[in-house]
Amino acid sequence: MIDFLIDFLTAAPWYTVLFVFVAKVIEVTLSTTRLIIVNRGFKLEGAIVSFIEVLIWVFVASQVVNDVKTAPLLGIIYAFGYAVGVFVGSIVENKMAFGKVMLHIILPTKNAKEVAKYIRDQKIGLTTIEAKGIKDDKLVFITYTNRKNLSELILGIESIEPDALIAENDVVKLTGGTVPKRQRIVK
Repeated sequence: MIDFLIDFLTAAPWYTVLFVFVAKVIEVTLSTTRLIIVNRGFKLEGAIVSFIEVLIWVFVASQVVNDVKTAPLLGIIYAFGYAVGVFVGSIVENKMAFGKVMLHIILPTKNAKEVAKYIRDQKIGLTTIEAKGIKDDKLVFITYTNRKNLSELILGIESIEPDALIAENDVVKLTGGTVPKRQRIVK
């Protein structure tokens, strides 16, 4: 049993195992990021990323397919690299913070004017709608902004009105209105 385990773990050189894992993580990180940026309307950037992604895939997949019979550990490492790549890709995309979001902000009327002023002072367009909550009157604010500045905007709103309910939705395409300029991924 121990001989089988040693053979299983040493059938492929350590550098091949490392290459398969690292390359697969990079490839799937690129793939995850590409899917998200294409869905946000960045088609050219998505095409460039997909070229690099497939180039890596060809070399990694051929390495695994050629050696999987003699070194089945490569198949396991390939799958593990895929899983880690999805996780890393979502973190990378989150850090890049490109694209736009739509915020629905539902808040009590008492601090609504201060919140509206704060948002408009950031040079962000704002639409307000009167609404009725379970207990009292509310205001619904709808605004569009860049994801890059989202954390600061939400912190500012919450510092003025801690009871604000804030819903965030990704926006693929947006035209007209008072909206912060579109960001480019590559300048």
